Amino acid sequence: MQASYKKHILNFKRPSGTSRGVLTEKETWFLILKENNKIGVGECGILRTLSIDDRPDYEEKLQWVCKNIHLGKEQLWDALLEFPSIQFGVEMAFLSLASKTPFDLFPSAFTLGTQSIEINGLVWMGEEGFMRTQIEEKLAQGFRCIKLKIGAIDFQKELGLLGFIRQHFDEKTIEIRVDANGAFTLNEALSKLNQLSEYKLHSIEQPIKKNNTDSMAELCKNTPLPIALDEELIGVFGAENKLKLLHKIVPQYIILKPSLIGGFKGTLEWIHIAEKLKIQWWITSALESNIGLNAITQFTYTLQNSLPQGLGTGGLYTNNFDCPLEVNNGKISYNINTSWDVPWLK
Repeated sequence: MQASYKKHILNFKRPSGTSRGVLTEKETWFLILKENNKIGVGECGILRTLSIDDRPDYEEKLQWVCKNIHLGKEQLWDALLEFPSIQFGVEMAFLSLASKTPFDLFPSAFTLGTQSIEINGLVWMGEEGFMRTQIEEKLAQGFRCIKLKIGAIDFQKELGLLGFIRQHFDEKTIEIRVDANGAFTLNEALSKLNQLSEYKLHSIEQPIKKNNTDSMAELCKNTPLPIALDEELIGVFGAENKLKLLHKIVPQYIILKPSLIGGFKGTLEWIHIAEKLKIQWWITSALESNIGLNAITQFTYTLQNSLPQGLGTGGLYTNNFDCPLEVNNGKISYNINTSWDVPWLK
């Protein structure tokens, strides 16, 4: 078996704002396996400043994986505990190599094109007018669940945007999720949650910064609206530590991003623990290219979770790869009549 890797910079169609700044490009890496005239590809979707494996030795670790590819998927996964995005790439690459085609990782009714997955429509941070335009677009596109990133502009203006949606659609018609990305201070968080709850929201992701577990536990206990942990899960290794975290905080939801938490195996570990504690979950992509998004989407379908998932990021880039994934009427589906176009895999 031969193994190599390739770096790819994805360019955003328009700058996309979060509470940690504005994104114009996204770095990603691909692990490529070749054996017996077959090819497998896995995406190592690192998110600089957020991934726990945003380290100076990242490329060096990819080189190590290529030299030690003979160890196999399981042994490599265990050796890469501190590099969850590379764990994901390794899992994906081995699955891809073993599959009928490099992109048919989890054959199902989804990959046959007969079933789809409901997803949320993502509204990026920006000026009030820009955010309102995005909201109107998502509603016109048929999304039943809208997710707004908040915490970057004036809070009253953000409440006004939520009010704008609720003027036209009640909570039974349109589900609203908000993502604060840890933007609220410890002192203001509960007050802001109380104000947000007036808009009948589904949930809020990560209202305060991670690693404030005492404060987060208190918030989850007293919150007027459900709280979902996101960044809080990053860098928590091992089933015992995962159980300890969820048992202490007891959130209403957790959000699982395979690139940030150890791929499919890491995601399933979190799900197993969450379900034991009666904590609900959903899966979200983390700005991967369509190659990684395809793997996450196919995997997500096999889990049969009825909540809207966060899988709608494939159309963000000018230089993504053409693929069968399509978003229509608030759902992602697989068009079997559309081909993949990844020039360097030909």
